[in-house]
Amino acid sequence: MAMGPSGGTGPEGDGVPMAEINVTPLVDVMLVLLIVFMVAAPMMMVGVPVQLPRTSAARIAQTAPPVVVTVARDGRVFLRQEEVAEAELGARLSALRAAEANDAPVYVRGDRAVPYGEVMRVMGRVSAAGVGRVSLIAEGEPSAPALRAR
Repeated sequence: MAMGPSGGTGPEGDGVPMAEINVTPLVDVMLVLLIVFMVAAPMMMVGVPVQLPRTSAARIAQTAPPVVVTVARDGRVFLRQEEVAEAELGARLSALRAAEANDAPVYVRGDRAVPYGEVMRVMGRVSAAGVGRVSLIAEGEPSAPALRAR
């Protein structure tokens, strides 16, 4: 390899250094990150997996971490991710809210295959536990138009 008068390694030996960037390591790192996030994303789901009904209602803003009560397809009731007997749901919910000392809303998630009466019975137990704000959770419809403020 011949060097120019100033010792450079340019294409013509004129002393100008080559200014090329090897992007192969960057592409390798980006592919590894993509794979890591694809594997980690499903693990970030919170709660017991259920198929939520769809609705066109707008999302609500969260100010505090919510307490989630889930009614699974087979009728089992979960407080956050722990299974709870329906008879002791009120007591467990009251103890949880007292221990956390927050007035966050309680969200009820019900699988779409669960009869409406069962979900309402669970909501009644949540209300009987002294919870003032109880809301239902549903998935948004994929083709629902955005709601406009009036």
